[in-house]
Amino acid sequence: MAKAFASQGDMTEKTITFEEVGRDIWAFTAEGDPNSGVIIGDDSVMIVEAQATPRLAHKVIEKVREVTDKPITHLVLTHYHAVRVLGASAYGAPQIIMSEKARGMVAERGQEDWDSEFQRFPRLFEGHESIPGLTWPTTTFNGRMSVYLGKRRIDIMQVGRAHTAGDAVIYVPDANVMFTGDIVEYHSACYCGDGHFHDWPDTLENIRGFNLDAIAPGRGDALIGPDMVNAAISSTADFVRSTYLPAARVALRGGTLKEAWDAVRAECDPKFSDYAIYEHCLPFNVARAYDEALDIDTPRIWTAERDIAMWEALQA
Repeated sequence: MAKAFASQGDMTEKTITFEEVGRDIWAFTAEGDPNSGVIIGDDSVMIVEAQATPRLAHKVIEKVREVTDKPITHLVLTHYHAVRVLGASAYGAPQIIMSEKARGMVAERGQEDWDSEFQRFPRLFEGHESIPGLTWPTTTFNGRMSVYLGKRRIDIMQVGRAHTAGDAVIYVPDANVMFTGDIVEYHSACYCGDGHFHDWPDTLENIRGFNLDAIAPGRGDALIGPDMVNAAISSTADFVRSTYLPAARVALRGGTLKEAWDAVRAECDPKFSDYAIYEHCLPFNVARAYDEALDIDTPRIWTAERDIAMWEALQA
């Protein structure tokens, strides 16, 4: 029996956990679904990651209202992917922030990504009719910017390419807590289909260098304490290397994409097959690793049509 495409076979609602990871800093997690974050300042609230639809965003807002009645004034998006950004309208935040590079990727490939992810994640896009359109930032930055919620400073930074070329992290210095987006995952596969394998391990080490007390990752449980933080950074690096190196060896000797797929499965299945969205991510990851090994630096744009063609070729 053929495997269901991507996450089309995953229609089970996930259990939400809302956990305080630092003073007035909360992680919204859901068993491997995309995470969001909440940072409460002196007089207002910042949300990290919008979710895929306004329907899902309202689940985040419900949790926010359990802990504060302060207004939501800022929404920060770590990158451009549809499952992270298309719920933005629900928050009514006057400021929507992403890196200038991420904004450029919305312009370059945002609609294609929406169409692609809609096909990959039908459960996450239930209620999609309420999405008003692509999410555009009101504010962009290059390198680093700071936002003050009263006296509470939040640093939004680019620390290297990884999951995408426009990744940003959100750091709260007074609590030594970071929201990493999909640069770091916990017991969830990394989606590398738009990634940069050569850069990703160094970017992870840049994050490790903060000596953080907690991380809210892109997917998976909140990481509390240095031991858990460092273990997740290391396991993410292992996932990235274990995907890239077998695919690169095949590509560089002139082998086929299907041969690369078999080589990556042989390396990764024993270690990561129980991770959330592993089967979903693997074909996209292999295709991107194969391309990068052949010096294709800018990831090719995924479309709904390319998704299906690649999936069928590798699953045959």
